[in-house]
Amino acid sequence: MQTADIPNATQAAAVDAIIRAEKIEKYYAQPSANRIQVISATDLSIVPGEILALLGPSGSGKSTMLRMLSGLSTPSAGRVYWHEQPIAEAEINVSIVFQSFALFPWLTVLENVEAPLQARGVAPEERRARSMKMLDTVGLDGFEAAYPKELSGGMKQRVGFARALVVEPEVLFMDEPFSALDVLTAENLRSELLELWANKTMPTKAVFLVTHNIEEAVLLADRIVVLGRNPGHIRTDFRVQLPQPRDRKSEAFTQLVDYIYKVLTRPDTAPAEVPEQQVKVRDQRQMRYQMLPHARPGGMAGLLELLLDKGGRDDIYRMADDLAFEIDDLLPIVDAAELLGFLKIEEGDAVITESGAEFANSEILRQKELFRDAALGHILLLRQIRRALETKSDHTVPEDFFLDMLDEQFSDEESLRQMETAVAWGRYAELFDYDSGRRRFVLPEAQDEGIAASEDVH
Repeated sequence: MQTADIPNATQAAAVDAIIRAEKIEKYYAQPSANRIQVISATDLSIVPGEILALLGPSGSGKSTMLRMLSGLSTPSAGRVYWHEQPIAEAEINVSIVFQSFALFPWLTVLENVEAPLQARGVAPEERRARSMKMLDTVGLDGFEAAYPKELSGGMKQRVGFARALVVEPEVLFMDEPFSALDVLTAENLRSELLELWANKTMPTKAVFLVTHNIEEAVLLADRIVVLGRNPGHIRTDFRVQLPQPRDRKSEAFTQLVDYIYKVLTRPDTAPAEVPEQQVKVRDQRQMRYQMLPHARPGGMAGLLELLLDKGGRDDIYRMADDLAFEIDDLLPIVDAAELLGFLKIEEGDAVITESGAEFANSEILRQKELFRDAALGHILLLRQIRRALETKSDHTVPEDFFLDMLDEQFSDEESLRQMETAVAWGRYAELFDYDSGRRRFVLPEAQDEGIAASEDVH
C-alpha cells in the first residue's frame, strides 16, 4: 500500500473540525511587482476536545495565523471554514485571551467580564449572573467591585480568562497569555487552566494557544504545531501522548522539548521523527510525590475550627477577608487540609468533611491520632519514611536518602522546603523523630528504647 493512501492525523481530524483552514496565505502587496509573503499556503484544523499549541520563532506568523483562524483577519488567499461554512458567512463563537490583559481600566472587574455579554445584547440580570458564576470559576469571587489597578498581574489575567469564557466560546484562542506574568504566577495559572479543562468546567470545546515557551506547550497541549519562517510554514505537526499531569523531569518530556528545540533552531534541516512518547511505569519508590503545602498542623486545626463555627462551609476569599489574611497566606492552609481529607473545595467554598469535623472537635491527643491516620493514608513521602524506619534494624534513616528521591521531581530549594514540611507534619503526628545534628530520621519507639538502655548501663 502506498503511504499516500493513509490519511495523516491532521487530515482525519479535519472531517470533524470546528475551524478548518485550506491553503491560507498572508502577504502584503508592494508598489513594485513584488510582495511580502508572511505565511505560505497552509492547511490547519482545530478539532473538538484538544488543546492545540502553535510554536514558532519571532516573525514566523504565529499571531497572524491566530487572527486568520479566529476571523479577525482575512487571508490573502485560501479560505477558512467554520463547521464547513466560510467563516465570513458563519455565526462564529470564539474568544481571545491576550498577553497584555487588555482590560478596561475605568470598569470594575464585574463590568469588564460583563462587557462582551452587553455587546451581544444579553439582559442585565442574565449577564450579571453569568459573569458572577465565571468569576467564581476562575477564583475571583469577592473581587467583582475592584478595579484593574487594584489587582496583581495574575488576577488581571484571571479577569481576562473570565471575560473570554463568559460568552461560552466554542474555541478559546490565547495569544501568549502567560508571558507577561512572573514564573510562579504563570505556573499556577497554567495548572488552573488544565484543571478547568480536565474537569470540563470551561464552556469551550477547543483551545488554540500561541506560545514561544516550549515547555509550556509540552505541559499543556494535546497537539503541537511548529512553524518555520520566511515565509511562515508548518515544520512539524504532532500529537502529545504523555498523560496528564505531565512530569517535566521525565525522560519522555525532556526528549519532546529537545526535539522541538532542534526543529526551531535548525530551519535548514528536515525535522527528525517525533521521539517515542512512552512513560515508564514507576514502582512504589518512584511514585509521584504530592507537593506538600507549607502549612503547620496548628494552622489547619484553627482553620477547621473556624469553618465549623461557620456551619461547616464558607467562601475562601470571604474567610481570608474576615481573618484579615492575604489570600496567598490562607491558601496553603486550605490546600494542606484538603490534601489530608479534612475539607474539600466546592465552587470556591471550603467544605469541612466528616474527618475534618472530628479533628476540629477533638482534644489534642486525638487530633494527633487523626492527623497520623490522614498523613499515612494520603502522603506518600510520610508513608515511605515511616516504613523505612520500621524496616531498618536500627530504625534510623538518613535524610539524604529521601532528599535524593525528592530531587527527581523538585528543585533543590523546593526539595528542602518539602522535607522541612514533612518533618513538621511527621513530628506532630509522632510518626518519627528527627535528629537535626545527624540529619537522620528516628523511630520514636527505638529512640525511647535507646535512652532506657543507656540509663540501665549507668
